[in-house]
Parts: sequence; C-alpha cells; structure tokens
Amino acid sequence: MLDMDLSNAALDREIVGRGTSFFAADIDALKGSLTEMISGSRILVIGGAGSIGFQTLRTVAAFGPKAMHVIDHNENGLAELVRAVRASPVPFPVDDFLTLPFDYGGAPFALWLNARATDYDYVLNFAALKHVRSEKDAYSILAMLETNVLHLENLARMLAEARGLKRMFCVSTDKAANPSSMMGATKRLMEHALFLPMQDRAEPLASTSARFANVAFSNGSLLQSWQMRLAQRQPMACPEGCRRFFVTLPESGHLCTLAAFGLEPGGIAAPALRPEKHLVLLQDVATRFLQSQGIAPVFTRDEAEALSSVEALAAARKWPVLLTPLDTAGEKPYEEFVAEGEEALVTPMPSILRIAYKAPQNPDAFARLLDDLKGLLGRSHQSRPVTIDELKASIGAVEASFLKGHVVSAKSLDQRI
Repeated sequence: MLDMDLSNAALDREIVGRGTSFFAADIDALKGSLTEMISGSRILVIGGAGSIGFQTLRTVAAFGPKAMHVIDHNENGLAELVRAVRASPVPFPVDDFLTLPFDYGGAPFALWLNARATDYDYVLNFAALKHVRSEKDAYSILAMLETNVLHLENLARMLAEARGLKRMFCVSTDKAANPSSMMGATKRLMEHALFLPMQDRAEPLASTSARFANVAFSNGSLLQSWQMRLAQRQPMACPEGCRRFFVTLPESGHLCTLAAFGLEPGGIAAPALRPEKHLVLLQDVATRFLQSQGIAPVFTRDEAEALSSVEALAAARKWPVLLTPLDTAGEKPYEEFVAEGEEALVTPMPSILRIAYKAPQNPDAFARLLDDLKGLLGRSHQSRPVTIDELKASIGAVEASFLKGHVVSAKSLDQRI
C-alpha cells in the first residue's frame, strides 16, 4: 500500500483520521497502466512550485517519465522544489528535469513553448489565484479572471495544434460547485475554458480536471497558518460552525495523478468522501491540531482577549483560538463537490467520483465574456473605473445561478487576525 510519506504523517493521521492515503488502493491497482502511460513520456507541469503541483510531480515521477519541465512565476518556490528533489534520500528518477521562472500567461513562456522542437505528451496545470480572500475589489477580481480563465484559454489555444499531446489536466476547486465567491466563479469559468475548446478540434484533446477538498498544511491553508501562529506566538483563528473535507498533501498528488491519467476525458474528478464520515467541524480540527502539540485550546469570540492572553495561556500549555463568524465575502458554511444539475458517477476507481462536464446553457455567452475581458484588459489607460457589478453581470451571463449564490459582504478576511 502507498503510505503517507511526509515527516508529519502522525499529524496528518490526527487531522484526516487515516494513516494510509485514501487513494492508495487505486494508485496500486492502476500501477501497470500508469506506468504504461507515463514511462518515457515528456511532461510539462505549470504552477509546479505550489503544494499540490509539487506533490503531483513527485507522484508522477515515480512512474518513469523521460522529461519533466516545471514552470512557475514563484522563483523561490522553484528553488525549494529543486532542493527538496535533490535532497531526498530517494533518487529522483527523471533525467531531463528543468525548472523555469515563467508566468504561464506571459510572453516569455509563449515564446519558449513555441520555440521548442519537441512537444509534450502531457500538460498538468496547477497555476491559479485560489483564495476567497483575494476578492477585495473589482481589480483583484479582474486579476482572478485573467489568471484562472484567460490565461488557461490562451494556453489551450497554444496547445490546440501541438503534435502528439495526449492529455491536459487542470486543477479546479470544490468552490466551483454552486460558487458563492468570485474565486469559485472564476474556477467554474476555468472549467469552461478547459473543456469548451475540445469542441473546436478535429480530434478533441483529452482534458480532465479535479475538484478538491481542503489540503491540510498546504501553502496558504488555514492549518499552515496555525503552525505559523504557534511559531510566532500569536492567537489562532477558526471560522465557527464551518465544516470541511480534508486530504493530506500526499493525497492531493494521488488525486491529481488519478484524475490526470486515470479518469475518462471530459470529466471532473472529486474524492469519494462521504459527508457523514469525512466532513469535519473546523473547531474540532483546531482542537486535534493543538492536542497533537500537547496544548489545550481556549476558544473565545473576543479578539482583544485572544491577542492579550497568548503568553499567560502558553505558560499553562494552552492556546487562544478566536472563533469568527461566517460573514465575510464568499464564505460557505460547508463544502460540496457537485453543483446543482450535475451528477457524480462512480468510476472503476472507488476513491474517485466522475462529474461529467456540463457546458453553459449559452456557450456564446462564455465567448463574449472572454472577448469582453480581453478588451477590458487591453485598455489599461482607460479613465472609466471597472466595477464589481459589471464583472458580476458578465459572469452571471454564463453562470446565472451565481447572481443569487454570490455571498456579498462589506467584511473581508483581511480585517481579521
């Protein structure tokens, strides 16, 4: 069986309630077919310096690709990726391993990709703006639309005529299902950008995606923030009454590998987690996390009390945890993978459900959205300000339910500790 292989495996077990990857049996069962697909292949990993991208890279590398080229605009992240690969006690089994500090929406990447004499067999894309807290104003929303939608649509067009490209994978999010946030809406639009171009090809490109649970201790995650709060002797914060699914970092790589290489094209993978068994209250997760450190939580709803009590509580092996209401923009009290009108189907992989991609009722509205965004971004010197309402209306023309589902608030997560 494929066991969790990070140094904090005991903590992972405490958080997710399992010591073996949820996807281990399927990885083992498909080992032969995964090796046949991946061995000797050339793979481009976009956004590979992030937590999920790196975990997927490690999982895929074990099946013997000939080349793995990784691009990411985060050059510090790329440096850490190389250090992690080279310092591992297990030799990295890829001879042609290259990292490059590109923004996948930038001209240098496009020129580099077009100049290559050899095309890729597989493209795995993890690049995204993925935080609900990024919804601050019209311009931050526009940045999400550019990164999550326009850049992917442009990538799909660049790859449309690639010789020998067998599959393309792009990671999505649970928040794309019945989106309540602008980030979730942009990732739903990302799914359209990934799958709709298939209809324009004489031979459709095999594309897949995956919607995610929360990845424990991934970069930017709530659990990583708890680790940092303890190290910096600051109070922890936790949304009250909020339930989430969790997977570990290694499990995130397993899920993406199965979705990218094992899922039937045209589908979106989701982990076959059951709400009655796997959906957990975040207060309980905070308690488990602190108890794993030998510390007892002290919950409070008073921010001043949380800030002032750290040292006194720490001396008694306790820690303040500020409970915050779910009243900021885009927040959902629960997690879901399947949108209204979609159906999750079982697959030959028991750990994976397949959600068939559902095109918008009016695909022309999506094409108009792309044209409008390109025109808007091309007028960087325009005097008229961009408004949230016009962006929301453009998104609503494609995803009408978003006009009702969007959770609007004057409060932002940036206003909280």
